[in-house]
Amino acid sequence: MARPTFPKRAVLTGGMPYGNKSLHFGHIGGVFVPADFFARFLRDRIGAENVIFVSGTDCYGSPIMEGYRKKVAEEGYGGSIGDYVRANHELQKEALDAYGISLDIFAGSGLEPARSFHADLSDGLIRRLHEQGHLKKLSTRQFFDVEAGTFLNGRQVQGRCPVRGCKSEKAYADECDLGHQFDPEELIAPVSQITGTVPELRPVDNWYFDLPAFRSSLERLAGAWDADPQVRGIVTKTVRESLADPVIYIQNSFRRAFGALAGALPTHTLHEAEGSQTSFSVGFSTWEDRDRARSILEEAGVRFRTGKTLLPFRITGNIGWGVPAPDLEGIAGLTVWVWPESLWAPISFTQTVLATAEEGRYSSTDWRDWWCADDARVYQFIGQDNIYFYCVAQPALWEALDWGLFQDTPVANHHILFMNKKASSSGALKPPMAVELLGSYTAEQLRAHWLSLGLDQKAVSFAPKAFDTSISRTDKETGAEILVKDDPRVADPALKESAFLTNIFNRLARSCFYGAARACAGHLPAESPSPDCVELCDEAALGFEAAAHAFNAHEALGIAEEFGRCANKRWDDASRASKGDEAAYRRALADAFRCLRTLTLLMHPVVPSGCERIAECLRFPNELFFSWEHAFEGFEELAACCAEKPEDHALIELPPRFDFFEKHESQR
Repeated sequence: MARPTFPKRAVLTGGMPYGNKSLHFGHIGGVFVPADFFARFLRDRIGAENVIFVSGTDCYGSPIMEGYRKKVAEEGYGGSIGDYVRANHELQKEALDAYGISLDIFAGSGLEPARSFHADLSDGLIRRLHEQGHLKKLSTRQFFDVEAGTFLNGRQVQGRCPVRGCKSEKAYADECDLGHQFDPEELIAPVSQITGTVPELRPVDNWYFDLPAFRSSLERLAGAWDADPQVRGIVTKTVRESLADPVIYIQNSFRRAFGALAGALPTHTLHEAEGSQTSFSVGFSTWEDRDRARSILEEAGVRFRTGKTLLPFRITGNIGWGVPAPDLEGIAGLTVWVWPESLWAPISFTQTVLATAEEGRYSSTDWRDWWCADDARVYQFIGQDNIYFYCVAQPALWEALDWGLFQDTPVANHHILFMNKKASSSGALKPPMAVELLGSYTAEQLRAHWLSLGLDQKAVSFAPKAFDTSISRTDKETGAEILVKDDPRVADPALKESAFLTNIFNRLARSCFYGAARACAGHLPAESPSPDCVELCDEAALGFEAAAHAFNAHEALGIAEEFGRCANKRWDDASRASKGDEAAYRRALADAFRCLRTLTLLMHPVVPSGCERIAECLRFPNELFFSWEHAFEGFEELAACCAEKPEDHALIELPPRFDFFEKHESQR
């Protein structure tokens, strides 16, 4: 099997949750656990000194301002907005720690120590874009609440999404909850969330990045990503949707009215409705022509919707709570819009990590060796809603800066649903918070389950029985309705993978330790494993490596589970067959230990705590035991690294029925 290649250094990012709440299960299960799986695997594969895993709280922007406003108005909160963000940041960090997310830093764009690095990078980056001629000063219209006497930030206005084909009823000033971008004046039926009135649109000046100028570059990038097995199809599909020509879709009932206006519109191409289509389309060569046509149609009362296309990407905004933007061409007092600064936050977080780390912790202290070098890679784990920002806007920004930044490898997951429905903490179906789940499941049970879902392929439902309040059946005797969560006949989907941990994996590990205590005086077996056992172990390791390289955590987990079950069966058969033959028993034990060594290495990124407990009881340091430099070596070679022979290497004595992987107390 041809082995995949890996970079010398790697940065991984896990998105940036807004600082207006703690984390629900989707944040952890859909993004952070898959990212942590790969981060841990890479540390084992290329060395911990060559991997940086960063994330942080998105401290600025309208969601935070609106969350803070509501907390003050509805709960009488007396702290500052900074206090509010810091409190939520701490809650987020506690949730990540509880699930063993091994971030090198969980920072905050507005919190020290990263705040200063982030502000300096933001200032220098925007000045660089301006010097390179990639920023445009545009006068656009922003919503203004007349009754409240204030401009409204993005989350303080809600309406319906204007993008054709989108059915979102929850759209904000310039994007909907499904990630579609549009101009504020396109929002359908806008309502101020402060007063409930219809806001006005008033002109404001801001800086915009000339994203449409990079269309050809993005088309080439999409072609390169098509040929990259590490980039998922949903990425290039979403990117290409954004590269369409500017189009306006008009209902057929306005066909005559459009005909009367056609001569006044910029140069365009008319495509009549075909078959059962309810609208015809009008194409333009530039977004400016499309917007001029839109103004004419609006004034004439012609109803229409726009299609996806590249638009100038807003860099600055007019809200007070944000990273200060540099004063350019006499425009002062602006702040950086939250989305662009969240794109370069991982760079400032990397700078923070390297500046604050102890000497020798990382293989280089120059951030450019991680973000610009030919032998480095950046892997960004994101949800499908954020593909536009990370895979359209960011690549163009990186090219425009001309700093030598290479294009990242995006790892986009589909939605993780809750009870077969898309769950949002701001929607009707409230998902459980991440820490809430730990009242019914262990972190390792949930990590294994989420990694098994295959979110790289499609949206998948998370349906933990402990939270399923749907009706399972009616009791025949009492007639009472029994909920799924209370029905002992219903298996828990969230515990499918846990059975492997608490039964198969535990049993193999215990068999090795108890067998060694009986037959080897508590030491490793002196015998070498059989060639067919070594071959089985090596095949599993190679398959797992290939799956991990492709970010197919569910496939990697499946390989490890199949291998573990096979190893257990081998042990069962061999140990039974060796009754009365101590030499045969020790040979079977040597095979079992070799399998345990491989299985523990493979499962380390999935369930790190239990695997590290096994390594501790084997008396091997983590940096040796989990290094892939020794992935195809057994205990004879590992013991030699400690200047020992296997038969001289003592193991920790286990108490009876010791569990390396425990069930949650509610399941016992």
